[in-house]
Amino acid sequence: MPATVDLFWSFRSPYSYLATPEALKLQQDYNIELIFRPVLPLAVRHPEFFSPENLKRARYILIDWPRRAEMLGLPHAWPSPDPIVQDMQTYKVSEEQPYIYRLTYLGVEAQRRGRGIQFAAEISRLIFGGTPDWHLGDHMKNAAGRAGLDLEEMDRAIETPSFHREAVDNNQADLEKSGHWGVPTFVFKGEPFFGQDRISTLCWRLDQEQLSRTG
Repeated sequence: MPATVDLFWSFRSPYSYLATPEALKLQQDYNIELIFRPVLPLAVRHPEFFSPENLKRARYILIDWPRRAEMLGLPHAWPSPDPIVQDMQTYKVSEEQPYIYRLTYLGVEAQRRGRGIQFAAEISRLIFGGTPDWHLGDHMKNAAGRAGLDLEEMDRAIETPSFHREAVDNNQADLEKSGHWGVPTFVFKGEPFFGQDRISTLCWRLDQEQLSRTG
C-alpha cells in the first residue's frame, strides 16, 4: 500500500490554488496516495481572524498571492464573485454564503469519487485564474469534466449533505489536530507542512522515506 499524505485545502484560499500544480505532481513523482480534505475558509471557521485589529493579515495576502502566482507562471485575478460573501472594506463575513458550502461539499464528493485534487485544480483555476462569473453557465460543468467528473451527478449527491457536512467537520478537526489551522497544509505521518512554499520540504521528507518513484 502506498503511503498517505493528507491535503487540507480551501476553495477560497489563493495559496491552495497555487499549490494544486505541485500537489498533482506529487502523485506522479512519489509512491503516495494524496487524500484531498477540503475545509471551510478560515474567514468562515474563525471570523475573528479578520477582525479590525488583524486587517493587516488580509491586506498582506492581497499583496503577496498575485506576485507568487506571477513567479509561478499561473494566471491570477481576485475571484468574481468571491467564493465567500465578505465586505472587502471591513472584512466582515456575511451570514449568507451561497457559494462556499456547495464548493466544499463538491470537493468532498470529488474525493469520494477518487478525483479530489483533480477537481480542486480545475475549479480553483476557474475561480482564481481570471474567469468572470465562474459560477454561471457551463464553466463549472466543463471544469468538472476536465477532472473526469460529472457535475450534475455530484450536485445531486450533495442535495442531502449530511455525509459531506460531517466529512468537512472531520477534516477541520483533523487539521487542528495536525498542529496547524491554515491551508494548504499537507500532513505526512502526523507532521504538518503548511503553505504552498513548503511542498519542497515535504518532498525532502518523502525522499528521506525513499518514496520517490524514480529513486
